[in-house]
Amino acid sequence: MSLNKFKKGDMVKVLSGKDKGKTGKVLKTIPDRERIVIEKINIVKRHRRPDQKSKGGVLEKESSIHVSQVGLMCSKCNTPVRIRSKKLEDGKKVRICVKCGDVINVG
Repeated sequence: MSLNKFKKGDMVKVLSGKDKGKTGKVLKTIPDRERIVIEKINIVKRHRRPDQKSKGGVLEKESSIHVSQVGLMCSKCNTPVRIRSKKLEDGKKVRICVKCGDVINVG
């Protein structure tokens, strides 16, 4: 599974796991571990000790999810799709939806 198909700001849909069916925006990519962090997906609880700056307690935050468990959402198809990359005449590399052939933009 190639990680370079996911960029920060992309809309993705979770295909498997406890959050199956939910959609969210990519907040961060972790290329060396092939994982991404998605907004409001895979929420975990972390217990934090109080210190001089913060009160402490139980904090909820997003944890990473493996790229094989998510699919990139096409804005035209409105479904999770596979993508291909294509070079345009001006040398720019773009991502293309396999289903409809539309260019997938970040955001």
